[in-house]
Amino acid sequence: MADTSSPVVVVRAGLDDLEAIVPLFDAYRQFYKERSDPRAAREFLADRLRKGESTVFVARRGRETVGFMQLYPTFSSNALRPLWILNDLFVVPSARRRGVAARLLDRAKQLATETGAESVVLETAVDNPAQRLYEACGWKLDREFLHYEWRPR
Repeated sequence: MADTSSPVVVVRAGLDDLEAIVPLFDAYRQFYKERSDPRAAREFLADRLRKGESTVFVARRGRETVGFMQLYPTFSSNALRPLWILNDLFVVPSARRRGVAARLLDRAKQLATETGAESVVLETAVDNPAQRLYEACGWKLDREFLHYEWRPR
């Protein structure tokens, strides 16, 4: 159970935080119907952090890591500015509905402001109840553009 007496602190993660993030990242992937694979999750996160290919934030309450978020940098050709993709966000079940995700979302907005980004975009499953949280935190559902993808497999 998360310590609810301590405030939530959100900090940028580094390789030193890897072992605390791996179980959360693995649980996040399972939420999206991927099989558990802590070894592969560790390698993937370590590569992103080592190569500076993503920015990861962790949410801590006391000594416990209760959430994480991973954002990938890209660019908007139309706006001629950077853009962030909020790809992963997860809060441990015992810390949900306690403001942890909102703090992480606020930090994503702060990162966009700090870097002069056009926006932060995210996508989620159509049945994910977190949609209500995103909207309550000021995120807008894009009704103008459609999302397409192609997969080689």
